Amino acid sequence: MSRAIDIPAADGTIDAHVFTPGGADGPLPAVVLFTDIGGLRPCYHEKAQQIADNGYAVLMPNVYYRNASGPVVPEGKSFRDPDVRPTLFEYAGHLTPEAQSRDFAALLDCIDGEAEFADGKLGVVGYCMTGAFALRMAAEHPDRVAAGFHSARLADADDPYSPVHVVGTVEGRVYLGHADKDELLPPEQIARMDEALAKAGVHFTTELYKGAAHGFTAKDAPAYDATADALHHKRLAMFLEETL
Repeated sequence: MSRAIDIPAADGTIDAHVFTPGGADGPLPAVVLFTDIGGLRPCYHEKAQQIADNGYAVLMPNVYYRNASGPVVPEGKSFRDPDVRPTLFEYAGHLTPEAQSRDFAALLDCIDGEAEFADGKLGVVGYCMTGAFALRMAAEHPDRVAAGFHSARLADADDPYSPVHVVGTVEGRVYLGHADKDELLPPEQIARMDEALAKAGVHFTTELYKGAAHGFTAKDAPAYDATADALHHKRLAMFLEETL
């Protein structure tokens, strides 16, 4: 069960989708689902509905609303295609920490105003590029947000905008599911993030998905790993149940 929704934001109007379990009466605990760099597309609609079916109201925004509404990868193309990637990197370049913060505020206002969403804490889930978004949202709204799942460049020592620098304010739970063959998140970055979370006293879990590569949960990606994806859904369901 899903519906489209337009969300007023400081930088424009965010086109988004709300997913709920079929036949469920709301309000339900809220989960924000950020897509990976490929943006809105069928495999993420499926992912959002699978999360919702466990008893949640899921809000999935178009992270690229500043540039385009709806899907940004043309039908029949992949976000890995050389004629598509430059556009995505251009759009992603607009998602500065400041822009993310403005979007977080708009998403929280939406959750507070829509009937499907219950009051109280919410979960935020991000993948690849947006795993960092989820951590940043948890750091900026520590009284409300718990965060997970799979990310890239979480703790780049040379990146002043890395979320490793802001996790000291996180109060909610954090789950990080890492692919052990992820070239975008080498072991030293995983260790650096774990150390920062531990020093901050965050209740967190780090798990290594053995044999998985970057993007292992995206069904339309060459790196998709059905076994690792199934474990990811199991871990995510447990995390959200224990947290929300």
